[in-house]
Amino acid sequence: MSPRVAPGGVPASRRWLGPDELTAWRAYLRGHACVTRALETELVVGQSLSLASYDVLVQLAAAPERRLRMTELADAVLLSRSGLTRLVDRLERGGLVVRAPVAEDGRGVAATLTERGLERLRAASRTHLEGVARHFVARLDQGELSELRRISELLA
Repeated sequence: MSPRVAPGGVPASRRWLGPDELTAWRAYLRGHACVTRALETELVVGQSLSLASYDVLVQLAAAPERRLRMTELADAVLLSRSGLTRLVDRLERGGLVVRAPVAEDGRGVAATLTERGLERLRAASRTHLEGVARHFVARLDQGELSELRRISELLA
């Protein structure tokens, strides 16, 4: 994908943002922060589980055999590799995941969702999905949801 070019032929990456662009960017950041902060608070208060922990459990639950290599898991979640390692350490201490060497090649390590982790995910999912419905879906009409999806897919 080639970069967009601003009027006057200047690539967008080589100029300051205009007022509308800056306002849109700040609104996006503010909206994302407000929604994720509310979802995080509800999960921590209601389930003693962070949003990042919930994301890891979701990714593992969706994987074949509820198992992913740590490198695959890091690519799937929004954490650095070191941040993921620390988070999985905590989840492992809580009995929600286990880590083991990958038998096929002996080089990698895989994380597997335990039964306890799956139970915890099921309990937290209701809190999380109700929060998504309340803090995100309810604030947008169907057209806005479709447009936001279209725009988000452009950015991904």
